[in-house]
Amino acid sequence: MKFLFADSLDTIDPAYNFVADRNGTGRTVHRDDQYPHEFLDRAPYDGILVSRGIVGDARYPGKYSEAQLMRFRREGARRFLRYPLERFPDSIMMGDCGAFTYRNFPEPPYRAGDTVEFYADGGFSHGCAPDHLIFDFDEVGIERALIDVPEDVRRRYEITLQNGAEFFAEAARLGPDFTPMGVIQGWSTRSMADAARQLAAMGFDYLAIGGTVPLKIDQIRRVLAAVRDALPNSVRLHLLGFGKIEELRSLEEFGVSSFDTTSPLLRAFKDARKNYWARTSDGDLSYYTAIRIPQAIENNKLKHKALEGSLNQEAARHLEDVALKSVRAYSTGEATLDQSLDAVMAYWAALNWDEETSPTRRAEAAARQRKVYAKTLTDRPWEHCGCRVCRESGVEALIFRTSNRNKRRGIHNLHVFHTHLNEFRRETV
Repeated sequence: MKFLFADSLDTIDPAYNFVADRNGTGRTVHRDDQYPHEFLDRAPYDGILVSRGIVGDARYPGKYSEAQLMRFRREGARRFLRYPLERFPDSIMMGDCGAFTYRNFPEPPYRAGDTVEFYADGGFSHGCAPDHLIFDFDEVGIERALIDVPEDVRRRYEITLQNGAEFFAEAARLGPDFTPMGVIQGWSTRSMADAARQLAAMGFDYLAIGGTVPLKIDQIRRVLAAVRDALPNSVRLHLLGFGKIEELRSLEEFGVSSFDTTSPLLRAFKDARKNYWARTSDGDLSYYTAIRIPQAIENNKLKHKALEGSLNQEAARHLEDVALKSVRAYSTGEATLDQSLDAVMAYWAALNWDEETSPTRRAEAAARQRKVYAKTLTDRPWEHCGCRVCRESGVEALIFRTSNRNKRRGIHNLHVFHTHLNEFRRETV
């Protein structure tokens, strides 16, 4: 079972200055930045997924700049991402159309023919047919037939299957080194199983299951069971956007060959609590909350407080500076745990103080936050990890602050998760 990282230009500046909070001198975006597989000693994934919607084009811009888009199409995905097959043998370079980016369109903006051209230009090893997201999903005990679902759902289902048929025919011109993938969309376990049968009958031997991001794990398990039962064992399965990565055994149970996710990286700065990942002595994943010390002059909440007059910005900058220095001093043994927590919580109070909230509720919230931060600092997890992020950054990896810093923590999480997956794979051989 292979793990693919869904990339979205997630690079960092290796020369970033933590104390000054600025990039290295003379840094050029992308050229001087590094991807996770460049920065770490070993690639923290088995392949990369690139969405066409993220790359963009002239009609539908994505995250790439015009220059980056042109270079990507000219050089190909592996060269642009600096992920050569020679250095990363057996790795997968997969493409999809990024259905979430056009979820509100009446139909996908891409066709089978131009999608095949995109995969050809990019030099992809695997590529998904253009699909259209279906957001409905029947509850247990309800299995609507095709004629019973809303017109929009029916149309999205039929478009995805029609695109699959056209894509499989068009992809033949890319030769045997390219693996075309049909995409399964549906509103129920039965509809997804039926779609899987039809795609397999078209000739696909690798199918991607889409639309599972909002589903609970028990719903995903029911989908996997139904789809797996509908297919011969020779047809491989990929799970698109699988964020519930603590449930690896469910994927293994139903013979999933690969999945993609950004979860380890995104949780570093989008999760309220699980920002820094570690593995326990029992081999389970555990989590720590990063210490939030935002930039006083950049943080929108603090700027708003300053504008309304409820916070002096110079006072906030002083609290910020003291909090940063206290955490660093604690990491080197020059400050006690309580001294560090006092400074961090003083800044936290300035950031989160709300005159409409009762003193009791503010005190309770502060006590909860202090307890969470105390665990992070007491356990000193950065000292127990040998990845490059922790070796070079130390406690800075646990400070929730700027994008370059937060993405470093996300890269550490990728390292931890891939290590966890490797152990899981060894156990299940």
